[in-house]
Amino acid sequence: MGSESVYIVIIFSFQTLIGTLGNLFLLGKYIFLYLSGHKTKPIDLIIMHLIVANLLVILFRGVPEILAAYGLEDFLSDFGCKFVYYISRVGRGVAFGSTCFLSVFQAITISPNNCRWTELKLKFPKYINTLTTLLWVLHLLLNICFSVSLTMKLRNKNVTSKIDFAYCSDPNTKRGIYTGHAVLTAIFDVSCMGLMLLACGSMIFILFMHKRRIQHIHRSNHYFRSSAETRATHSILILVSIFMFFYFMSCIMQIYVTFFHHSRILLFTLDAFISACFSTVCPFVFMNCGHCVSGICCFYGQRNRVT
Repeated sequence: MGSESVYIVIIFSFQTLIGTLGNLFLLGKYIFLYLSGHKTKPIDLIIMHLIVANLLVILFRGVPEILAAYGLEDFLSDFGCKFVYYISRVGRGVAFGSTCFLSVFQAITISPNNCRWTELKLKFPKYINTLTTLLWVLHLLLNICFSVSLTMKLRNKNVTSKIDFAYCSDPNTKRGIYTGHAVLTAIFDVSCMGLMLLACGSMIFILFMHKRRIQHIHRSNHYFRSSAETRATHSILILVSIFMFFYFMSCIMQIYVTFFHHSRILLFTLDAFISACFSTVCPFVFMNCGHCVSGICCFYGQRNRVT
């Protein structure tokens, strides 16, 4: 095993271990609360779907890369190649969509009662299960065409049109399939990104305006609310900034490997690492300040029911 492979094993092992433990810990927390009889809030359901999608991305992108870097040959069959890459793509799409739902739900929750979203505030939580189910179905269908031509690693060097991943190959590369899939994925991604940015922008504006209204009041409970709003705003900015950074980095890599046939295996490995970065960092953002977001949503929900 060369020095390059050693670095790949170390990096992916660390990423897979940290990301898996972080997401499992957060998922275990929600499962424990559910089994303890606590009522599950709609925001908790979205976060649990996001956690499951994160685990799929981390495990189905990281573990095969580790095994391939170790030098194991043909550890995946044709079906295994299709299944592993398919599940990782589904997980990536659901993680993206869940992050969008989370941002939109928070924006609706903290919006004041005189907002035009008042009716939507009452109806949206009822459709969370339906929307998340449709999200899974959409990506289960969308990513089928992308994985059907994948096979186990080919040793035939005469197949000039193939694409080599670290552990699989695509001997019948058709630019139309990759281009069509890239266009459909881009449409979904751009739509979600636009909704997410609008939702986060509205949340920041609402919290900022509320902070200005109460800054002249000196009671301690208002100081606590102001502090909670500040932490919630920071957590939103951190989560969205991290997501956008890794998303655009992944987009650059995917565009390159989609439209250039002679891409090196290392580029696919780098794309796998970048794709799993957000899923690895995400649970720790929630652990550090995600409760602030949930708390501020609860505070606004209680305030709006009273007023």
